[in-house]
Amino acid sequence: MARLSREDRQIALGSLQAGQSQSAIARHFHVSQSTISRLWVRFQATGSVADLPRAGRPRATTAAHDRFIRLRHLRNRFLSASSSVQALPGPHRLSDQTVRNRLHEAGLRARRPHRGAVLTRRHRQNRVQWGNQHLRWTVRNHWRHVWFSDESYFLLQRHDGRRRVYRRVNERYAPNCVDEAPVHGGGGVMVWGAINTAGRSTLVHVQGRITAQRYVEEILRPHALPLLADQDAIFQQDNARPHTARLTTQFLTDHHVQVLPWPSMSPDMNPIEHLWDELDRRVRRREEAPANHRDLLQALQEEWDTIPQQDIRHLIQSMPRRCRAVVAAQGSHTPY
Repeated sequence: MARLSREDRQIALGSLQAGQSQSAIARHFHVSQSTISRLWVRFQATGSVADLPRAGRPRATTAAHDRFIRLRHLRNRFLSASSSVQALPGPHRLSDQTVRNRLHEAGLRARRPHRGAVLTRRHRQNRVQWGNQHLRWTVRNHWRHVWFSDESYFLLQRHDGRRRVYRRVNERYAPNCVDEAPVHGGGGVMVWGAINTAGRSTLVHVQGRITAQRYVEEILRPHALPLLADQDAIFQQDNARPHTARLTTQFLTDHHVQVLPWPSMSPDMNPIEHLWDELDRRVRRREEAPANHRDLLQALQEEWDTIPQQDIRHLIQSMPRRCRAVVAAQGSHTPY
């Protein structure tokens, strides 16, 4: 029976019903006559030519084992399959793959985890409070006046473990199959930028350690203040120490800059974070990768200027959804 496909079985059945002999049909399909005979008997008994259900391989785990594996991994999502094999009570001879199969049956599969900021109870409370305060803000009346700003560090060479090489067996250490990387990624450059529905700032290179004095003199005074000339403009920045230092707050107050209060540990609320990711992808997609820090900075500035303003506008238009998401998550991590 295993040698006959479902279509061949249907054809053989039709030939039998048409009056052909079992031996002639067996010769036509190159199977034994007993195979055709069993096909006819099965059809008369069940009305079908499909295979009957089979017992299959005996299940290696009991219901108690399945429940133990499922609950253990639901309580701690970062446990490995091998640890569950060792933790199973009673005598057993289970493999790691058996544990994975039971987890798959429960809808649990190993996936790359999302990396988010460490959120304490106080952080969550502040995030919910901030979300509730801005739930009624609209893009037309509020968010379009906000200039979102941030610093970001870009590595000259980034290795996230997802790059692949096509090679043959025993070519692991072949020169053309080795992904050579300098220690610590070869360094990188830090930049500052700001975005708004109507435009963007220049991409500013931040050299060395940023202090409150440097933040005021090298970023706020020459680059941020011209953007905030409109009396309705609102300036957003996170709670990094140079941003919240007395010198910085006094400078912003003296120049009558309206600052948007911002909850700590909330990069997912800032749309410019997504723009940094897009900027990094654009640089990585270049045919000629930057060879040094100067090339990297030049590539970042060129790609920053070519990002469509419509993309920035779409990011800022997501602010009402971000507020609703952080409230719905009770201050925990959001999909943004």
